[in-house]
Amino acid sequence: MASNPKPLLIVDDDVGLLRQLRWAFSDHKVYPAGTRQEAIDIVRTEVIPVAIVDLGLPPDPDGASEGLATLSGILAAAPATKVIIATENETREHALRAIALGAYDFYQKPIDVDVLQLIVSRAQHMSGSREPQARRGRSRIPRRWHHSEQRGNAAVLRNVEKIAPTDVTVLLLGESGTGKELLAHAIHRMSARAHGPFVPINCAAIPETLLESELFGHEKGAFTGAVRLNVGKMESADHGTLFLDEIGDVPLAMQVKLLRFLQDQIVERVGGRKPIQVDVRIICATNQDLDRMMAEGRFREDLYYRLNEVAIRVPPLRERLGDAVFLASFFLRRFAAEYDRPVRGFGPGTLAALKDHSWPGNVRELENRVKRAVVMADGPLLSPNDLGLSTPDEEPQSLFIRAARARAEREVLQLALAQAGANLSKAAKLLGISRPTLYDLMQQHQIGVDM
Repeated sequence: MASNPKPLLIVDDDVGLLRQLRWAFSDHKVYPAGTRQEAIDIVRTEVIPVAIVDLGLPPDPDGASEGLATLSGILAAAPATKVIIATENETREHALRAIALGAYDFYQKPIDVDVLQLIVSRAQHMSGSREPQARRGRSRIPRRWHHSEQRGNAAVLRNVEKIAPTDVTVLLLGESGTGKELLAHAIHRMSARAHGPFVPINCAAIPETLLESELFGHEKGAFTGAVRLNVGKMESADHGTLFLDEIGDVPLAMQVKLLRFLQDQIVERVGGRKPIQVDVRIICATNQDLDRMMAEGRFREDLYYRLNEVAIRVPPLRERLGDAVFLASFFLRRFAAEYDRPVRGFGPGTLAALKDHSWPGNVRELENRVKRAVVMADGPLLSPNDLGLSTPDEEPQSLFIRAARARAEREVLQLALAQAGANLSKAAKLLGISRPTLYDLMQQHQIGVDM
């Protein structure tokens, strides 16, 4: 056993399985429990960062009621505990309900020790990363989202991985609030310039008269009000990355100077005469139609082709499979901890409302809705009303058991695909089925993945 073993609670009434898991996690301090009350007693007396809970606990070994009650009891006694749910293949529809109640993750039996160890390790990392509030506030997307930047976006991720190590200029295209700046951050972090600065500037937020000074800097006395030397963003980004957000809002006169900088990477401060050589990578972003702007003479073609060495379209949230549910879960946990609120999950109908909403404001809208809901909610589970979302209308046949099972199966398929980052092999493993079976189910439920 490790010199400082990490605590791990395992709730399961199967003695043989408990023995197997204790062996698999021999480097942990394992706390075994066979009942709900035993589990709750442990989390009340011990600091348990991660717990594994079997859904099929007695007195309901063939259902999920006792397992879900145990999950709720653990989170009520220890809200910071990351609970991983274990579920049988035939009860996998309960996994979505467990996540709505606040579970961190789930896996399906039969146990794959390697997969379970990875899930536990990730949960422990998330539990242990209690950064100061100021640092947490700078990161708006889950750590695993940073790793893959967008869960339902395999093509985007592959492109980011390809271009990050190079120095090509990147143009990110997409609606407002889709996370373009976060992608720019990811490209910078994965590049050889990661040790250098990442300098963002919103070109639309700065008046035209001040934009040149902000980008190139100015000397003291260069103009009225220039009482001291100002180092511009381009110079500040030396040996790093300059992110020009809303590049479509740069005025034509400034576009000429920006083009010149891209060609020779030389900065001349306003009011200065000394050329300053810099080494900067440029990443740009816009939500505007640059092709139309060029046709209308509002954006220079030569600048466009300089900036567009590689273009990446960042899809809106409504096109990203499963992202709304996962990001909402992340934001809920983050804001509940940040504002010390007892909110721990989503109530009935909320996941459906999250998936049905079109998210015109994309990730930014989702974040704001969850933040407001966490702060204002009266109970531990967020309702569609808390989020300001309408409840999807139930169809008359929705109470039929066959329709309910089909809906649950489709939801879990979407959940697994989202969790696997659209990797079909991983999704099949999470679901405990073969890849051909997953193909068949996706075709049956008309679920597509951008491969």
